Amino acid sequence: MGGAFVAAAILARLGGRIGLPTIPLFILAGILLGPNTPGFVLLEDPHDLEMLSALGLVLLLFYLGLEFHMDDLKTGGKKMVIAGCTYLVLNVGAGLAFGFALGWGTSEALVLAGVLGISSSAIVTKILVDLGRIGSPETKPILGIIVVEDIFLALYLAALQPVISGSDGAGETAWQIAKAFGFLLLLAVAARWGTKIIGRLFATKDDELLVISFLGAAVLVSGIAEQFGVADAIAAFMVGLILGNTSSGERIRELVHPLRDAFAAIFFFGFGLSIAPGDLPSVIWPVLIAVLITVVMNVGAGLVTARIYGFGALPTANVSTTLVARGEFALILATMAAAAGLDDRLSPFIAGYVLILAVLAPLVAGRSHWLARVLPGGKDALAEHAEAEVPEPEPAGSGR
Repeated sequence: MGGAFVAAAILARLGGRIGLPTIPLFILAGILLGPNTPGFVLLEDPHDLEMLSALGLVLLLFYLGLEFHMDDLKTGGKKMVIAGCTYLVLNVGAGLAFGFALGWGTSEALVLAGVLGISSSAIVTKILVDLGRIGSPETKPILGIIVVEDIFLALYLAALQPVISGSDGAGETAWQIAKAFGFLLLLAVAARWGTKIIGRLFATKDDELLVISFLGAAVLVSGIAEQFGVADAIAAFMVGLILGNTSSGERIRELVHPLRDAFAAIFFFGFGLSIAPGDLPSVIWPVLIAVLITVVMNVGAGLVTARIYGFGALPTANVSTTLVARGEFALILATMAAAAGLDDRLSPFIAGYVLILAVLAPLVAGRSHWLARVLPGGKDALAEHAEAEVPEPEPAGSGR
C-alpha cells in the first residue's frame, strides 16, 4: 500500500510539471508496477488492494453527494431525468447495436451495452474536482445524469446477472430488481424526509467523532446496498446527499477532502493493476471503433442536455467531454462476463476500451474549448468568456 501511494505520487508530480492530469498517471503507475507488465512487480494480485479501491470509490461518490443539494432535485428533477434518460438511450442503445454488430453473441451484446453506455462516476467526479468545476452551472446536469445512470445501473445489474449466467428464471430476476428498487426507495425517503433526524444523530463539535461517524455511515450503507443488488457507488452518493443537507454538511465537506484524495489515488492505481496491455492488440480495432462511437454519442447527448437547460457552446462542450470516461462499472462487467464463461475477447476489449477513455477523458475535458469552437455560437462564446477572465485595470491613484 505504501509503495502504491509513493508510486502514484511520484508519477503525478512528474506529470504535473508538463500539465498532465493525475487520473491517467495513477492508472499508469498501476500498469507499470502490476503483474501484467515486465519489470518490477509491486503487487502480484490486484485483489490485495480491492478493499482500499472500493473505499476510494465510496469516498469519491460520497463527496459527490455532499455537493448535490436536495434543492437541486426539487427544482430540476424533471430536467435531470430527461437529460439522464436521453444520455442512457443514446449511449446504451449505441452499445447494444455495436455489440450485435460484432457478432459475439446476445449475452455479449448485453454486456457491451452497459460497458459503452455507463460513464465512470469516479473519474467524472475526479475530473470535476481537478478542473475546479464543482460550482459551474453545467455541473448540476452532469451530476444529475450520473444519478440517473447509477439508478439504472442498479436495476441493470440485477437483470443482467441471471440473463448471462442462464441459471435463474424470470421470477428470480424480478425479485432481484424489486430488492434493488426497494432499497433505493428507502434511501430516497431518508433523503427527502429524514434529514433533520439524521442531522441530530451526527451533530457533534468533535471532528474526530464526526469523521468516524460519516465514514462509518458511508461504508456501512454501501456494503448493505451491495447485498440488495444496488451498486455501492449510488448508496455512497445517497448518504452524501443526506449528510450534505444537515447542519454538519459544511464541516463534513472539509473533513472528507484528504480521505477522498488519498483513497481515490489507490482506486485508480488498483484500476491500472487489472489492465493487461499485452492483450490489447487482438481487439484494437473494435476498441477504437467503440471509443469513436462513445465520443460521438456523448457529443450528441451533450447537445440535447444543452437544449434542455439552455446552455451555450462552452457548457455544452464541458458536459459532452466530462462524461466520456468509462471505468469501474465496465471492469465489474468484465468480471461478470468471465465468470459466466462468455466470449474470451470481452475482457481484453473492455480493458483496452476503459484504458483509452480513462486517459482520454481528463485530457479532452480540460480542453473542452476545442470542441466549443466548432459548436454553434462557439467562437463568440469563447471570446466573451476570455474577456470576462481579463481583470479590469486598477484605477489611477489606488495606491497598488
